[in-house]
Amino acid sequence: MIRIAGVIIPENKQIPFALSIIKGIGPTQARAIADALSIPRTTKIGSLDEEKLNEIRVYITANYVTEGDLVRDTKSNIKRLKDINSWRGLRHKAGLPARGQTTKNNNRTVRGNKRMTAGSGRAKSASKT
Repeated sequence: MIRIAGVIIPENKQIPFALSIIKGIGPTQARAIADALSIPRTTKIGSLDEEKLNEIRVYITANYVTEGDLVRDTKSNIKRLKDINSWRGLRHKAGLPARGQTTKNNNRTVRGNKRMTAGSGRAKSASKT
């Protein structure tokens, strides 16, 4: 069981795919980490020795904001926008799209899939015919 930045990493994955499981590190950053530490990209993370794993841990904590810190920063940024009553903050408060998307038809990602459709108006029959 390998733990990097508080996340359990599966041992049977290659370096770029294994590191991209960590929140805040995508595939491009994972490849850059492997290149910076001169680890071949096709190496499985389970085959690395403890010394290389410690190098990866130190490199990630020194150069990237990950997991809990990243979530905390994002939430504090949104809270700041809400507190100063900026346009984006007001959109976040209202639960509406904050980046200029139209809201007439397509904004189900932000508002959730709560489509209310009216029935046909015909009463259901009491028994099967």
